[in-house]
Amino acid sequence: MSYMNWVIALTIFTITYIILFSEKIDRTIVTLAGALSILLTGIAFGFYSQPEAFAAIDFDTIALVLGMMIMVGTVQRTGLIEFLSIIIAQKSRGRVWLLLLGLGAFTAVASAVMDNVTTMVIVAPTTLSITDLLGLSPIPFLISESMLSIVGGMSTLIGAPPNVMIGSAADLSFTQFVTHLGPIAVVVWLLSVLYFWFKFKNTMLSTTLEKQTLEEMDPARTVENWNDVKKAIGVLIAVIALYLIHGMIGLEPQTVAFIGATLALVSIRPDVKETLADVEWGVLLFYGSLFVLVGGLEQAGIIHQIAREFGLIAENFPLLAPLILIWLAGILSGIIDNVPLTIALIPVIQGLGSIHGIHLTSYWWALALGAVLGGISSPIGSSANVITVSLSERTNNPITFTKWLKVGVPLTVLNLTLASIFLFFGMQLGYM
Repeated sequence: MSYMNWVIALTIFTITYIILFSEKIDRTIVTLAGALSILLTGIAFGFYSQPEAFAAIDFDTIALVLGMMIMVGTVQRTGLIEFLSIIIAQKSRGRVWLLLLGLGAFTAVASAVMDNVTTMVIVAPTTLSITDLLGLSPIPFLISESMLSIVGGMSTLIGAPPNVMIGSAADLSFTQFVTHLGPIAVVVWLLSVLYFWFKFKNTMLSTTLEKQTLEEMDPARTVENWNDVKKAIGVLIAVIALYLIHGMIGLEPQTVAFIGATLALVSIRPDVKETLADVEWGVLLFYGSLFVLVGGLEQAGIIHQIAREFGLIAENFPLLAPLILIWLAGILSGIIDNVPLTIALIPVIQGLGSIHGIHLTSYWWALALGAVLGGISSPIGSSANVITVSLSERTNNPITFTKWLKVGVPLTVLNLTLASIFLFFGMQLGYM
């Protein structure tokens, strides 16, 4: 491959990421412009064609995310999630730490069933409402919820955007994610909770809150039609069951997502225009544009060369290379969103198999652990974090970059260390 092609592709990619990191222009606009730029220059210099650009888009991932957005958006309109959040708040009986743990646990579980981005879209506004009513600072709640949503989302195929892409690229099933990453997620969740206690114990109220405010909150007000809530619960149970057995019955994850979307629409029958208006079309376009952008690097030969160089490490240090990948992905996820990072690294791992003939199982799990857990470290490390920070700006005390880093960086180091230990022993036992 021509070094000129390398320079052109890397220049466009770097400029795109610099602008993304500056957050001065909407990320969808930036990536769309970057994708179009690398395609047009690729056509002009002969290293990237239009068919190759469209082939670079992982439509399985796009379809899975779209189906889940439609289903979750429909379920959200029934008021089920807000209802459960208020119930959790009331069960805390005004104890601040019990409230934080309850909301955090709910967020983690919900993220495993839905995805961490959608969960924070639903849970964060409810949290702001609860903390406002109780006169509490929302920052410890929002930060811990967002970080725990990432931990919970790590445990399933559909819980975190990087997992969706890795599952599609590596042909890993819902059950495989649960059995391999679920135990790690539980331990990381417990470690994170202990960490939050030490981190926030001096900033949280130590006395029991007035119970009257909680008692006056009526969770039923969030629900207009209880029949719709029952249908929503039924749809969620059906979709989870299908995800658990989809490999055995020959259904792809994206098919299950659209089954869930269709069941929700048919049974609940919301206003379709409003439901589709709630779909994050910008996110889908963002993902598609990133696929095209990274595809340009691949066609220019850059990713092939990276895979070749990393393959030398993998050949000489088979146990060390996956651990390096965890930390590489984890560190880079704090600098850039873990979605584009995952899109960029998937072809690198695939190259290890095609070029060096290396067995890739441990590398896929390393990428999932590093990319997802590394996203905790900064406000732009994960889409869930971006949403959380933007929602906090509605308050008088928004989450700043510095506030997030002070909490996120130490926790990320702890989590990546724990994940590395799990992966090392998993490889030794032939499990990962």
